[in-house]
Amino acid sequence: MSNNDIIVSLDIGTSKVRAIIGEINNGTFNIIGVGSADSEGIRKGAIVDIDQTVQSIRNAVDHAERMVGIQISEVIVGISGNHIGLQTSHGVVAVSNEDREIGEEDIERVLKAAEVIALPPEREIIDVVAKQYVVDGLEGIQDPRGMIGVRLEVEATIITGAKTSIHNLLRCVEKADLHIKDLVLISLGAGQLALSKDEKTMGAILIDIGAGSSTIAVFEEGALKSTSTLPIGGEFITNDIAYGLRTLTENAEKVKLKYGCALVEESAPDVVFKVQRIGSNVDKEFTQQDLAAIIEPRVQEIFELIRQEVVRLGYQEQPGGYILTGGTVSMPGVLEIAREELAASVRVAVPDYIGVRDPAYTSGVGILYNVIRNIRGGSSSVAGSSKKAPARNKTASTPESNAKPGLIERLKNMFSEFI
Repeated sequence: MSNNDIIVSLDIGTSKVRAIIGEINNGTFNIIGVGSADSEGIRKGAIVDIDQTVQSIRNAVDHAERMVGIQISEVIVGISGNHIGLQTSHGVVAVSNEDREIGEEDIERVLKAAEVIALPPEREIIDVVAKQYVVDGLEGIQDPRGMIGVRLEVEATIITGAKTSIHNLLRCVEKADLHIKDLVLISLGAGQLALSKDEKTMGAILIDIGAGSSTIAVFEEGALKSTSTLPIGGEFITNDIAYGLRTLTENAEKVKLKYGCALVEESAPDVVFKVQRIGSNVDKEFTQQDLAAIIEPRVQEIFELIRQEVVRLGYQEQPGGYILTGGTVSMPGVLEIAREELAASVRVAVPDYIGVRDPAYTSGVGILYNVIRNIRGGSSSVAGSSKKAPARNKTASTPESNAKPGLIERLKNMFSEFI
C-alpha cells in the first residue's frame, strides 16, 4: 500500500463520529476502512463539550486505524450547521503566461480575487467553489487550463461560517492530534456524491436527516444555491419512544434501530419485544405496531417542517425532486411518509462503495468524493481557514510519508494553507 495515495474524511455528527479511509490507486477510488464511535459532546449538530468530542474523534480514528493497520495523521473535516452562509462572487485576472496559456497559477489567482469580499468580523471563508469560468467573454467553461486567453474570470460561490463554530470544530480535531488538510461543506460533498449531473442541473433538494439536525441543500444549474439546517432529527424520535414506552433513552434507541417502523400500516402486530420501564424491574411487552404509532407522527412532523423550510428558502417544486440521506432515513416507512408529506418524487441516496452502503455514510464518503472530484477536474478551489494542527507524536511511519510523489504531493500543494 506504500505506492497508493490515502485520504481520510472525518464526519463529526450528533450520534456518531465517523472516520472513512479512501484509497486512490491508478485512478480508481475505493473505501478501505471505516472507523465509527459514539459521539459525545455534540448536541443538535453543535459542539457543547470539547473534551468529550476530542475523545469521540480519537475513538473513531483508532477504530479506523485498527481496521486498516495504518496510522492516520491528516484528515479532511466536514462542516455543517445553521451558521453556514452562501454568497456569489466574481473574480477577474489577466493571464500571466507570455504565450497566454491559462495554467494552475491563473486559476488560483482568479479564485483568490473572488475571495475579496466584505465580511462581518465574526464570519470566515470556508471554501470557494467555482460555478463557471469565463475566458475573454466565452462563458460556461468548467476547466480553462490549457486554453488561450487574455482575461480570465470566475463566477464563484463563497461558503462562509461563524468563526466561533469553525474554530471550536478545528480545536477538537487539533486536540485529537490530527492535521487538518481541508474543511469541506458536508452538504456540498454529499450533493456531489448523491445527485446525478442532471438532477443538479435541473434542480433538486438534498435532505440529510441526522440524529440531531436535518440539513437542506438546494442544487440548481449545477451548483449549490441555498442551504439551511433545522434542529430536528432522529434523536427526537428516540425521545418520543422513551416517553411513550416509559423507558431509558438508551433502551429507546436500541428498540428504534431494531424494531422501528415509520408507518403503522406496514408494522407487524405479531412482532413483540420487551423493554424495562423506568421505576420498575419488570419488563413490559410491546408490539412493533405500538412502536410505529409513536414514530409515525414525529416523522410526519419532521418532513412537514422540512417542506415549510424549503418554501421559506424560496424553492417549492424542483424537477429533480428530493433526495434523502442520513442515518434516520434507513428506517422502514420513512420514504413513503416523505413522498406523502413532500408531495414530490423522493428517493434515498446510498454510497455505492463496499463497506459503506448505508445512507448514514453519505456525508463521510461525500467529503472524500468532493476532494477527488476537484483533483480530477484540476480545480484548486480551496480557501478558508489557515489553522494548523500539530503533527501526531508517533514514530510509526504512515502511508503518506512513504508514498511516491503523486496525488498526495499535489494535495499538499493545493491545501498548503492547512499544512
